[in-house]
Amino acid sequence: MTSAFANAKKQIDDITSIMESEYQDKKKFQKAVKLLKKPEKVISLSLSLRKDNGKTVKFKAYRSQHNNARGPYKGGIRFHPNVSEDEVKALSTWMSIKCAVVGIPFGGAKGGIVVDPGELSIPELQRLSTLYAQKLASNIGPWKDVPAPDVNTGGREMGWMLESYEKKVGFQAPATFTGKPIELGGSQGRTEATGLGGLYILQNYIHLVGWHPSRVKIAVQGFGNVGYWFAKLASAAGYKVVAISDSSGGVYNSGGLNIDNLARFKEEYGSFTELRIQSKFKSKYKIITNEELLGLKVDVLVPAALENAITITNAKNIKAKTILEMANGPTTPEADKILIEKGIDVIPDVLCNAGGVTVSYFEWVQNLSGYYWGVVEVNEKLKKIMDQAFSEIYEMKRKKNISYRKSAYALAVKKIVDAMMLRGRV
Repeated sequence: MTSAFANAKKQIDDITSIMESEYQDKKKFQKAVKLLKKPEKVISLSLSLRKDNGKTVKFKAYRSQHNNARGPYKGGIRFHPNVSEDEVKALSTWMSIKCAVVGIPFGGAKGGIVVDPGELSIPELQRLSTLYAQKLASNIGPWKDVPAPDVNTGGREMGWMLESYEKKVGFQAPATFTGKPIELGGSQGRTEATGLGGLYILQNYIHLVGWHPSRVKIAVQGFGNVGYWFAKLASAAGYKVVAISDSSGGVYNSGGLNIDNLARFKEEYGSFTELRIQSKFKSKYKIITNEELLGLKVDVLVPAALENAITITNAKNIKAKTILEMANGPTTPEADKILIEKGIDVIPDVLCNAGGVTVSYFEWVQNLSGYYWGVVEVNEKLKKIMDQAFSEIYEMKRKKNISYRKSAYALAVKKIVDAMMLRGRV
């Protein structure tokens, strides 16, 4: 299986020769890059959870803190059976790059527990969340490391973790976690922020290439928070979302999909593949696999599930004109090369899905100041940052004649390396 962390390091390596010429002291630059390719700290934990039946079960957990030269560590916490040290190291690296891409003052982090949350009761999940926050307490905080929700976690888990952390430290510190419920200091607009940020990037790209929204066909792989909100908002903005999938499979309709109807169906029946046996829906949709979705002839393909979705094996089958990466690390470096050779623009994850961490930054700022903004103000601020980031990346792409991904990485690595040098770390 492809190592996500090896991919993350390769992406940094790919732009070092492009950026080296901008530094007088080449040795110092290479030393900084070497530091950038490993997290500053990786925390491994063993959590002993008391189950409802009185038995005790152990779970492995991690937190990778990648680089804090530009500000406190920042990154989500996921609950998933595939969580590993390799994965959190990769995701924390991408978070450092992402925060630098959009110019917010954080470094990258990522954490997770190796667990299938579907196998735990709600009280068990609460105890596990509480335990994780307690064990991490000395390593996190508003000016140290600011966690947030990720795969299979949300505002509920952040509320539990915040309570656990505050009990441990003995004072209120809402800015320690973002993605919290509004009632606990969460920001307006945070739930849909990642999807909305992706839409803003799509709008910038569409304007650049001269396409009309109503003629743009989109396929979205993944129907979690990010995939749902991106599909819903893109559809509302006049784009034609023709295919969408969850982990079990997907649905296709060349005339476009009603995202809210599909969300209600998934809520009721659990997965899109259930459409096969629900006769009242069958005629409206063609049931497809995730692999078939990736190979659809669409204008924009949106991988919005987990990493390594597009690989050397399936990249040759991709017929989309453009790929908008809404998941973290959905394209392997080998696949990236094939897509570029095919003339497919790949707009990278570190730009496309940065809306979430940007509004998390807004939440942190609001918590620290005790002053809160309305949703219109949040969305306006988000649009300004996403538009600016796209503009800077496109300018770098045009100037250096390189891909969108390399442009994003070149800009981000320069910002982080400069901060490291200014601090005297290298």
